[in-house]
Amino acid sequence: MSTNNQSNTNSLPFLLTGIPGLEALHMWISIPFCFMYIMTLLGNSVVLLAVRLDKSLHEPMYYFISMLAVIDLIFSTAVVPKMLGVFWLDSRKIGFEACFIQMFFIHTFTAVESGVLLAMSFDRYRAICNPLRYTTTLTSSRTIQIGLLSLARGAGVMTPLMCLLTSLPYCKTRVIPHSYCEHMAVVELACADPSVSDLYSLIVATLLVGTDSVFITFSYGMILRPVMRLPSQEVRLKALRTCGCHVSIILLFYVGGLLSMYLQMFSFGLAPHVQVLVADFYLTVPPMLNPLIYGIKMKQIQEGIFKLLGKLAGLSISQADKDWSDVERGRHRQKIIYPILE
Repeated sequence: MSTNNQSNTNSLPFLLTGIPGLEALHMWISIPFCFMYIMTLLGNSVVLLAVRLDKSLHEPMYYFISMLAVIDLIFSTAVVPKMLGVFWLDSRKIGFEACFIQMFFIHTFTAVESGVLLAMSFDRYRAICNPLRYTTTLTSSRTIQIGLLSLARGAGVMTPLMCLLTSLPYCKTRVIPHSYCEHMAVVELACADPSVSDLYSLIVATLLVGTDSVFITFSYGMILRPVMRLPSQEVRLKALRTCGCHVSIILLFYVGGLLSMYLQMFSFGLAPHVQVLVADFYLTVPPMLNPLIYGIKMKQIQEGIFKLLGKLAGLSISQADKDWSDVERGRHRQKIIYPILE
């Protein structure tokens, strides 16, 4: 009987609050989130097109950047449209399964991004410290394999967590005091002991983030030694600029993630809406800034984007010329057929 009650309760939808205490300002709060989402879609799509169309960017480093762009698109699309639905339309309902699917995407692609950032640090290490073997070590097919391995790792460690969370009975209130299905906010609604899922998530987060960040730090530490010994200042600055771009993205990802996680675990006396806003900005700001960081700090990506824009401008100009020539031909034909009109 209790099992039937549990299944019936778990089939009920959850209700998202949005920003607790700031419901009256949802329409105004939605403006920056809508802007960031549009910029995320445009920026990452342009990066993907630039890498796809410019053959000079068909190298492992740019394939990894493309992977980050795809992750950012999936990451933000899993959260922002529903968030805007809450802000604009008061569409607060989210199905039980949909809630955990959203949570699965957030956790999985966080783990995938961490794996791709680790692979990027290894790529830079091989390119700078062992350039002669770089092209044989990291081929295009191997780069794709690394990306798929990161995806399999993320999905593999998050699937058991989702199984543990969905098996819990949620017989308390169905109201989630958040603008998306944030892990800790949802677990607080369970009326059974979630210690097993809490322990599992803590172990997974510590192992993934801890191991990846240690290896990333080690890789860039090893890179700095030969870079600082380079005789040419121009080459040294180029290497530091490329590594600085990667380090900026890494800091944005890890520092933002840790800040968001600790504010959800320990309130530090902050108002609930501050905790929710920090979590929301963590999911929306990095995906918007990542393509801007590539465009500002990486000359090759800049050139690829300019080539793409040049091709698009060329197509529009050639189309305009074609339309104009069609008009001129039409006028010439009109002159021949109806000379009295001229």
